[in-house]
Amino acid sequence: MHGDLVEALLAFIAQDGCSDAEFDALALRLFAHQHANNAAYRRFCQLRGTTPRTVKGWRDIPAVPISAFKEVTLSCTPADAAERVFMTSGTTRGDVKGRHYHPTIAVWDASWRDNFARRFLHGTARVPMAILFPDEQALPNSSLAHYLAMAVRHFGAEDSAWFVTPEGMDVEGLLAWLRRAEEGGQPCAVLGASYSFVHLVDALHARGERLRLPEGSRILDTGGYKGQARDLPLEAFYAGLEASFGVPRKRCINMYGMTELSTQLYDDGNVRVPSVKTGPHWLRSRLVDPLTGREVPRGERGVLVHCDLANFNSVTSILTEDVGVAAGDGFLLLGRAEGAQAKGCSLAVAEFLQAAKP
Repeated sequence: MHGDLVEALLAFIAQDGCSDAEFDALALRLFAHQHANNAAYRRFCQLRGTTPRTVKGWRDIPAVPISAFKEVTLSCTPADAAERVFMTSGTTRGDVKGRHYHPTIAVWDASWRDNFARRFLHGTARVPMAILFPDEQALPNSSLAHYLAMAVRHFGAEDSAWFVTPEGMDVEGLLAWLRRAEEGGQPCAVLGASYSFVHLVDALHARGERLRLPEGSRILDTGGYKGQARDLPLEAFYAGLEASFGVPRKRCINMYGMTELSTQLYDDGNVRVPSVKTGPHWLRSRLVDPLTGREVPRGERGVLVHCDLANFNSVTSILTEDVGVAAGDGFLLLGRAEGAQAKGCSLAVAEFLQAAKP
């Protein structure tokens, strides 16, 4: 069953797209697999009165609160047999880390590859990449470290390099690399955690220096920076990137992802913020009231639920703690849940843990 599912998923990801019926068919197959083989998830579904017979489409699949990954093992296969285990940073609750088990990394890698090439590189073959995050040797359980290693392995030119370790950023080495790129005239890419860009922009500002990276260069930032750098509004953040590096905001792409998913979502630049985030055909998102689990009307704020079919071994449907509003074919990301929405997320976690623990 496991091997057949992996083959089906790889074929599905390789398609150009899918119909609603095709998405539902694979989502239901995965739900049946997870209901049968993921004990903690099955107990939660039983509390909800949900079985493979009652689920008619992906929206009916019970969503697991994201914090549950910190509390219970969510895996259809033995956790100790996983090829890779990605762990959250543990910043919200000290050293308590969520774990996502991947019996084979092939599905995660396939989900990443074409999506990254299409949404960030836009057909460019290989470019020199400066990476503002530690490498996989330093952070072997980081999904972001793996993401960036894959970027360099598959799409980076020979002079790609890492400039951040767990101890900090090599600012002088990075600025020297960027100046060479500026002088050489070949487009380059700078990729890393958002907070690293804050430190880099501050370093340039302190030197009274601005760069003008070659036309066609691009920047990819990967999420928030609270607790790691000074907090910046999105408008100031992307204006700072454009001013400091000469990269137009339409080429400053934000990747939205998380350890608990196997797929990333992207925007198409940040000329306006917040920008619309969308995912590939094997991921769908909806917005819910976390207190009731019901979808909110279009135009209203809700908490994001993602159904990621590449999450074949854990759970496909995850209730995040992120607030958004529907826009275009995707959503605008508005920040973390607060007030009643945060309380709803907490109650959802409590409900799951009560049901899932033996």
